[in-house]
Amino acid sequence: MFDVLVIGGGVSGMSCALVLGSAHKKAFVQDKKIGILTHQKTSNLQEALFNNAYGIPAGKLGSELLTESVQHLQERYPHVIQIEGEKVIKVTGEFPNFNVVTNKNSYQAKIIVVAIGYTNTFDIEGLNQYVEPHKKAVAEKQRIQLKNDDHKVAEGIYVAGTLAGWRSQLAIAAGSGAAVATDILTLWNNGISSQSHDSIKK
Repeated sequence: MFDVLVIGGGVSGMSCALVLGSAHKKAFVQDKKIGILTHQKTSNLQEALFNNAYGIPAGKLGSELLTESVQHLQERYPHVIQIEGEKVIKVTGEFPNFNVVTNKNSYQAKIIVVAIGYTNTFDIEGLNQYVEPHKKAVAEKQRIQLKNDDHKVAEGIYVAGTLAGWRSQLAIAAGSGAAVATDILTLWNNGISSQSHDSIKK
């Protein structure tokens, strides 16, 4: 049973996993099992080139960021379980007992974070009822989002990145994933606002 399972290894999903992973020294996180399904084949980063993203050297390829983010998570926070090469096809159950079915396995999770793209090919049984037209994308592109209130779709279900209704900009997607992570940390901390920072003073 995962305490949280992130679905998607793109910008928002990896950002969420990194922030959750970095909080492992907090007492209320130490017993938590965190996982991420790092499916990246449909990520918009596959063809991206970055010259305007804060903190990223100009000329950086999105495909490089995808590879590096997986390595970063593995090296820095190896306790976060990475599940590669699996695509989610169905979600059943309700908080705090979801069953996430992929093309190869099934996993139990108390909380899920859906962090995959906003194309209209989205088709995860059990989540399709939350699909609506994307409110910030050009209508002709037929992008979609999941209905949500500040990233929360339903009890125990969060959405991050473009699928949460944000524009397709790396910094926005990364921030969305981090925001979801801090909401989950706050939930784990009995509702007391929480985030995870490192400091050269510590």
